[in-house]
Amino acid sequence: MSDEKLGNTNCCLDQKTFYLCCQLFLHHSSVLGDGWSWREIKGVEGYMKKTVLVPGRLGSLLSQHGQHKTEEYIDIVTEEDQVDNVDGGTCSVCESQAVVHYEYHVLYSCSYQAPVLYFRASSMDGRSLSFEEVWNNVHPNYRQRLLQGPWDTLTQQEHPLLGQPFFMLHPCRTEEFIRPILQMAHSEKRRVNYILAWLSVVGPVVGLDIPLSYSTAVTAPD
Repeated sequence: MSDEKLGNTNCCLDQKTFYLCCQLFLHHSSVLGDGWSWREIKGVEGYMKKTVLVPGRLGSLLSQHGQHKTEEYIDIVTEEDQVDNVDGGTCSVCESQAVVHYEYHVLYSCSYQAPVLYFRASSMDGRSLSFEEVWNNVHPNYRQRLLQGPWDTLTQQEHPLLGQPFFMLHPCRTEEFIRPILQMAHSEKRRVNYILAWLSVVGPVVGLDIPLSYSTAVTAPD
């Protein structure tokens, strides 16, 4: 991708290039059959979408009188995790190994002129994960980056196209990590698909991995 398409000073991404990059990304996804699709809203705006099931951790407070186990969850409780209940009983802070359903959306932000990763996560019974549970499923290596920057912007807000609550990685720091990638590619006279480069960095933070074949198969728009 040329400097003109990215912006000479701030690596901005225009909306037309966003759509072109997504189309190229989706083309390779259709070859792999790995589940990415394009969802259009009223024929005007749209976003890339993917849903996955991955092993995860669910945290909850289980009363010593009401605690139970199922085949779906493996409960892990330690003495340090026990806390007093408001009714005088004892509860256990329980971390359950379970299957988590993730739904990822890649949207374009006109305000930041950058892509944004929205996502929501739920247990297999349809319960939405809390912010604490989502944070608990972020890999420890990425938690440190989120705390120290630029990964300090894991937030929850309304999906701009669906009007529903989603988690998101805020795009305010996108330039900090995307600029070195684009500069290196430019110095090596390589063209880069912005969406692929960006998603390869932000995706793993929230459990979304991009197969290596994308790096060789997905091209940049002209």
